[in-house]
Amino acid sequence: MISPEIKHLLELAGESHLGAKTLLEKGLARFSAAQSYYTMFYLAEALLLFRGKTFSSHSAVIAAFGKEFAKTGEIDTKYHRYLIDGQTRREIGHYGDVGETISKEQAQEAIQWAEEFISMANDFLKTA
Repeated sequence: MISPEIKHLLELAGESHLGAKTLLEKGLARFSAAQSYYTMFYLAEALLLFRGKTFSSHSAVIAAFGKEFAKTGEIDTKYHRYLIDGQTRREIGHYGDVGETISKEQAQEAIQWAEEFISMANDFLKTA
């Protein structure tokens, strides 16, 4: 059974994904990539919560996701990599120094990662 807290995280992920696509359509690649990261982050939190685990920082969620799902082979390791690379793009998108940017192509790639992450998370929760 999916708890209300997990449902809330899934809703946040869906809203973040819509936001990422909208931001890219408006030409805001750096902020689009950041929202794609949040899509994946909320889903990672949801999967961890499904296992009864919660964490208070982004780095802790990413590390726990890797340990709980990727390292065990339960979920393809590429999803852990998407989280790691997505966090880097979020940091550049939100806090990047002069000259650091996210290209339209990188933002589109991040949206693709988020779409794959959504599909994986939905499949996982249906079969778990």
